[in-house]
Amino acid sequence: MKKKEFKAESKKLLDMMINSIYTNREIFLRELISNASDALDKLYYLSLTNTDLKVDHDNLEIRIELDKKERTIKIIDNGIGMTNLELENNLGTIAKSGSELFKETNDNQKNMEIIGQFGVGFYSSFMVAKEVSVLSRSINDDKAYLWKSTGADGYTIEPAVKDEVGSCITLYLKDNTENDNYDEYLDEYTISRIVKKYSDYIKYPIKMDMEKEQEDEKTKEKKKVIETTTLNSMVPIWKKKQKDVKEEEYNDFYTDKFYDYEHPLKVIKSEVEGLTSYQALLFIPGHAPYNYYTKEYEKGLMLYSRGVMIMDKCASLLPDYFSFVKGIVDSLDIELNISRETMQQDRQIKLIAKSIETKIKKELEDMLKNERSNYEKFYEAFGEQLKYGIYSSYGMNKELLQDLLLFYSSSEEAQVTLSEYVSRMGDDDTIYYASGESIDKIKLLPVVEDAIAKGKEVLFLTNYLDEFVIKTIGTYQDKKFMNVSDANFDLTSDEEKEAIKKVNEDFKDMFSAMKETLKDSVKDIRFTNRLKKHPVCLITDGEVSLEMEKVLNAMPNGDKIKANKIMEINENHPISKKLKELYENNDKDALEKYTKILYANARLIEGLSIDNPSEVSNLICEIMSK
Repeated sequence: MKKKEFKAESKKLLDMMINSIYTNREIFLRELISNASDALDKLYYLSLTNTDLKVDHDNLEIRIELDKKERTIKIIDNGIGMTNLELENNLGTIAKSGSELFKETNDNQKNMEIIGQFGVGFYSSFMVAKEVSVLSRSINDDKAYLWKSTGADGYTIEPAVKDEVGSCITLYLKDNTENDNYDEYLDEYTISRIVKKYSDYIKYPIKMDMEKEQEDEKTKEKKKVIETTTLNSMVPIWKKKQKDVKEEEYNDFYTDKFYDYEHPLKVIKSEVEGLTSYQALLFIPGHAPYNYYTKEYEKGLMLYSRGVMIMDKCASLLPDYFSFVKGIVDSLDIELNISRETMQQDRQIKLIAKSIETKIKKELEDMLKNERSNYEKFYEAFGEQLKYGIYSSYGMNKELLQDLLLFYSSSEEAQVTLSEYVSRMGDDDTIYYASGESIDKIKLLPVVEDAIAKGKEVLFLTNYLDEFVIKTIGTYQDKKFMNVSDANFDLTSDEEKEAIKKVNEDFKDMFSAMKETLKDSVKDIRFTNRLKKHPVCLITDGEVSLEMEKVLNAMPNGDKIKANKIMEINENHPISKKLKELYENNDKDALEKYTKILYANARLIEGLSIDNPSEVSNLICEIMSK
């Protein structure tokens, strides 16, 4: 039989179809199943308007048959089928969609959820097949026809025999090569996995005979049997009404779909209609994945269109600060590219993403308000990501995220929000905080003890990002932030300030000598009367705090940053009297030794390293031995 050539620039176009448009060859099955689903849809919708058309709706299905000996895969449907002319037009013309034509020529089916749009998905079968045949009999024709092709060199159509209406596509697999194993598509479990991945929510049953083990009731021996199995779920859980789905069903769906061993903390179901319409089923995990805070982690939601999975992880649907969210989005409005693997344009995606962002924020606020223990568990796992969302955007996202932040409070001895802190402030216009490696270490800081003793609530910032985030927020509800280790923080009375100012003026020459000993390690040295039992402390003057210095200097390849340190010595402590004696006795050598020891002590209190530990240790031993 004489071969017919494909219409259009066939060889070039078909070669592009097979080798360029599709990047993942296993999607050939997705495309053929989608075409079969469209054929069933067409028959279903026609039967609703044509009373002469007798269709058993409950019997509409798709079958997959594997023949390992012949190395063939068959995809069979009992849908509308194709006539000779339709085979010619639909399969002989690349990029002509029979499904789109069906919608256009049936006015009452304009809103029909047809999957096929471009008329090219069928040709993805040539990625795995050296020959493809389509045996089809139309609902409108008593005759059947067989379409055959080995690729770009053309196709044949000839009369055939088929008892039932519908189509049977047969793929004759390519020969295996050193790099390509096409036999994998003859494995039942590989086919089952692909169907489950891409076509799980096709609304018609996708059936296949599978070999399974069965125990004999009498002998209790296990034997292998062939069992017809429905591979797909058909009805997506997110399309069911929330009241009809039990909590354990959502939990099981989440753990199975996203390979988590722990149930989610929160299930978010959303259905939106408007400029763009979509359904979403989102989950907030109970813990961070092992690679969450690494470059290897990939954010994104599973994207479905018309029940078919388009992308496993659509990153555009989630902002980075909500990258912990798992879930699924299903929309009819997404304009896909020709391969249906990526979006053609992102206008609809942006609209959906903005809506999802708002929904996630609202649900987190609700969890914070009504499920505090769950929220704190969530925050322990993902709070750092919220902070990074504020810091990395230079504060552009602060209005969105700042009310979701938690910090340990000295007065509440628990995690609190900034809003909760402000509600207890009274007439004060300052939110006080201190930074350190841990809550216990911050509590021991001399300046923190002083602030708490004077009745101030202090937020303890223990994460390396915390202080950078506070600096980025700037003000909260018109309240400024202040580090209690800042040189400008001083709660002493005006009388006390004048008294200490006079003492510092009297001993300014002593402090100059001490500064000379420490060289450029400190900006200033002075007495203070705000310390109770502690002999010494370090505070800073300027934007860079001691904790920020530690963080910045721990970064690889970063310039060494130095905070402007001020060493304050408790004027009421015996060490103050000792220093004055050494200075008045002109004992420069002893004053130098005491200065070095005091500075090392101050650094240790702040969790800073000592540059010369051996020298300091020797000095301490020397003084102790006298």
